[in-house]
Amino acid sequence: METEFRQLTDLPGVAVYHARLANDVTVTPETLAKMENEIPIAASKLPDYMGLKSIGYGCTSASTIIGEDRVSDIIGEHHPGIPATNPLTAAKAALRAMGVKRLGLLTPYSPEVTDAMQRKFADAGIEIAIVGSFYEESDLVVGKIDPESILSAAISIGKSSDCDGVFISCTSLRAAGIIDQAERKLGKPVTASNHALAWHLLRLAGIDDHLENAGQLFKCPLPYSS
Repeated sequence: METEFRQLTDLPGVAVYHARLANDVTVTPETLAKMENEIPIAASKLPDYMGLKSIGYGCTSASTIIGEDRVSDIIGEHHPGIPATNPLTAAKAALRAMGVKRLGLLTPYSPEVTDAMQRKFADAGIEIAIVGSFYEESDLVVGKIDPESILSAAISIGKSSDCDGVFISCTSLRAAGIIDQAERKLGKPVTASNHALAWHLLRLAGIDDHLENAGQLFKCPLPYSS
């Protein structure tokens, strides 16, 4: 995540600070739910004197299981008044900004976690047209999935006429570097967890710069009510 964020926020005057939290390498609803107790610990490690303009929690699947509002509330308790987001909230904003209504969803998760995410998108009015998964519960293995494999999977899903855009879920997937290539192949908007989160944090912080070779999203402003 840190590597992709350095690439996606390489803009004049922009700095990114990280605080890590404890998590289990096995991704299940039960292990994801446990991170609710770790978020306030990590949030408290970000000092107020740094003048932060936006704060993000970097786990898509845990944001799905814990709940986006709950994640924002926890961050807000430690950093009141600072806009907070997470990859799922950011993805919804990104898809609205790019006009995606019928989504091709690619995840590395088990069906149980992927199903929960599908419901979250459906609740937001985003139709899930097609789903693909690597079916991998180990976060360590997910982080080693080759970007070319991610690109191939995204294209396989995105070429369906049923969808008008693709979201690649999971901050451990190395997907930011293949977004532009996937969009050129598909002729459709594509985003991913780190990609959407970095964009959302920049826009929430009032940074409207365009980033070249990062796909359509980094040329978009925030949509209304983001």
